[in-house]
Amino acid sequence: MSSALEREIKLRFEHVAAARAAVAAAGARPRRARRLQQDALLDTEDGLLRASRSALRVRSEDGQTVLTFKGPVRPATMKLREEVETAVADGSALLSMLDRLGFRIWFRYEKYREEFSLGACVIAIDETPVGTFVEIEGDEADVAAAARALGRAPSDYIVDSYRGLFARRCEELGVPFADMLFRGSHGSQDS
Repeated sequence: MSSALEREIKLRFEHVAAARAAVAAAGARPRRARRLQQDALLDTEDGLLRASRSALRVRSEDGQTVLTFKGPVRPATMKLREEVETAVADGSALLSMLDRLGFRIWFRYEKYREEFSLGACVIAIDETPVGTFVEIEGDEADVAAAARALGRAPSDYIVDSYRGLFARRCEELGVPFADMLFRGSHGSQDS
């Protein structure tokens, strides 16, 4: 289990090739290959976690499951929040236990992610149903330096979650808010 303050930003890129070119030009080294991440956000029926601006996430990728609690976002230039995370041996059993405790999946989302290292930062290229983003995580000075190496300034920082970005996109398109899944995934919607 790990507990820390998570500091991160997202940067929007026109397409994945542009993101990869920027990450390569910055000198980042490959860390983890591209893979599908399937995330589920859980909450109680009365929205206890959402009301406290916190999140409980179950992430599945490559046969692995990770349970993450994220505390409220703190005021900062970057997204800053407590994060407690642990690997879980059986994702299905975990979801069953959480269900019995009153936690239900209220939002699911998918992305293809590949990760790189640049100094002390982890850089992820995320391909999502709402676009391509580079997410940079590390301490504040390192994140800012990595963003500059990618040719970006603080005015380019996105601190919203993928759920928030997707909700805004649904509103712009005038479509109902649903799960953010790729076409062809169970329960997907065209976006």
